[in-house]
Amino acid sequence: MQTVLIVIHLLIVLALVGVVLIQRSEGGGLGIGGGSGFMSARGAANALTRTTAILGAGFFATSLLLGIMAMNGERPTDILNRIPAASGSQTAPAGAGNGILDQLGGGTTTPEAAPEQPAAPASQVPSSQ
Repeated sequence: MQTVLIVIHLLIVLALVGVVLIQRSEGGGLGIGGGSGFMSARGAANALTRTTAILGAGFFATSLLLGIMAMNGERPTDILNRIPAASGSQTAPAGAGNGILDQLGGGTTTPEAAPEQPAAPASQVPSSQ
């Protein structure tokens, strides 16, 4: 149902843009020129003006319905809730391999897991002289 309403909304938007673009300008953006009043009889009876009003009302209605449907629709689920719970009720210490990332299959990248390398002997350290 939501997909159908989105398609209708898109068609109304395209029609509204088209109707607004083909309307004749009435003299300028700041009221310069023109000579006709704001509410003239010719402007109120114009078919393009009525079409614009109808499409605007349809746009408002579909926007309202889509908002209501989004508010009452499915809630997204968290990916962490999809992971199965660890078997047993024991809590393991940190770094024991029972964490969420281990269950997802990721490798270990913690500094504790890296093997320690012995320090270089003093005879092999280059001097800065």
